[in-house]
Amino acid sequence: QVKLVESGGGLVQAGGSLRLSCEASGSIFRPNAMGWYRQAPGKQRELVAAIIDGGSTNYADAVKDRFTISRDNAKNTVYLQMNSLKPEDTAVYYCNAEYMIFSKEYQYWGQGTQVTVSS
Repeated sequence: QVKLVESGGGLVQAGGSLRLSCEASGSIFRPNAMGWYRQAPGKQRELVAAIIDGGSTNYADAVKDRFTISRDNAKNTVYLQMNSLKPEDTAVYYCNAEYMIFSKEYQYWGQGTQVTVSS
């Protein structure tokens, strides 16, 4: 069973930085894609950033030029470096991993880590 363990959330002042980490374990396969989503109170979960196995990345417009997603394939770990944080970045951040095994897609989620940005 795949398990995603997140770390790095916390409380930071506006303009500050945080780095989230997420390690995937429990599979002999490497995730095809890994990413970060977030969900603020009363809002739907939304994509923040994603990175595929080849290294291509995708960012939500709201975080472009402030957040950077990266991946260490040897450790099956994805990182999200968040700079110039804003109060509107406050949310629970969830790690996501997508596996393609014999043409079938499997999605897994972490438990979530709280990011709070104070003004």
